[in-house]
Amino acid sequence: MSSVHIRDVRKSFGNFEVLHGVSIPIEDGEFVVLVGPSGCGKSTLLRMLAGLENITSGTISIGERVVNNVQPKERDIAMVFQNYALYPHMTVADNMGFSLKLRGARQDEIKKGVSRAAEILALTPLLDRYPRQLSGGQRQRVAMGRAIVRDPQVFLFDEPLSNLDAKLRVAMRTEIKELHQRLKTTTVYVTHDQIEAMTMADKIVVMHDGIVEQMGSPLELYDKPENQFVAGFIGSPAMNFLKGKVAVNGVATFEGPNGVKLPLKSAPANSDGKPAVYGVRPEHFTIADDGAEAEIVVVEPTGSETQVFAKLGGEQVVAVFRERHLFNPGDKVRLKPDPSLVHLFDEATGKRLNA
Repeated sequence: MSSVHIRDVRKSFGNFEVLHGVSIPIEDGEFVVLVGPSGCGKSTLLRMLAGLENITSGTISIGERVVNNVQPKERDIAMVFQNYALYPHMTVADNMGFSLKLRGARQDEIKKGVSRAAEILALTPLLDRYPRQLSGGQRQRVAMGRAIVRDPQVFLFDEPLSNLDAKLRVAMRTEIKELHQRLKTTTVYVTHDQIEAMTMADKIVVMHDGIVEQMGSPLELYDKPENQFVAGFIGSPAMNFLKGKVAVNGVATFEGPNGVKLPLKSAPANSDGKPAVYGVRPEHFTIADDGAEAEIVVVEPTGSETQVFAKLGGEQVVAVFRERHLFNPGDKVRLKPDPSLVHLFDEATGKRLNA
């Protein structure tokens, strides 16, 4: 196992710069998830870490060694791809042990390594099967087993669950996290799915347009997003945003669209009259007599909770309730955000204003 340090890394394709000085410290044994929308540079960064893309400038270190000019096979990393990349003419056992065979390992060493990985991943009964005889989840476990057999310093995962159905993705998330807890190998995982990031990571790195917007633990990013982009990206359903201004007249309030007044716990210094964006997560709405009037547009019951789409001051918001309510489209309700959980952002820069 080793730490990984990405320092001021830049990547350009011709005159087009994809990564703009990215720096990410990854501790030994840490599970780090790179998350962001398509085109943000996360997969490019992972490929640079693997040695599959050249670095324009900056350094990447694995342990104490700078690996900028080190060949992929010499970096002591193992990568799990989105498409499994299994050899169709080889059995599960042969697929898993192929990298050791290429190294010239003895047959007994290969068998021992494959047996260990198969036991960890519950693949022992499948070792004599071929990839075509496996389900998607089993193929993904074989791809993970091939990585485990190598006993690398660092695991790299490039959107490994994208091809799986929803139920299997949930199960594989748990398996990958349990695997990391058992092996304690430094892991870098790329996904565009913020639910995967929240449930699996020790540390999340949110990327956007080739820069790091914020990094921290899942709950740090959820509770204290540094800017409006992170606030809107982390959390499902996404945070609601309403434009307006701060008003301080004895009590701090937010004047939203069409004169809607919403509560603030406190106002930032010198913010009276300042244009701002009011952020509230769907689950932080309650129904209260002193709430702002909203008209229900769509009701989506999921069983464990109910998602309600409503018009608040003419703007659409989403509220989530765990209690059972008999809502109907067209009903009027009074929605009140919890002022202690409200987020306030600068309208021009998107930076967070409240502590």
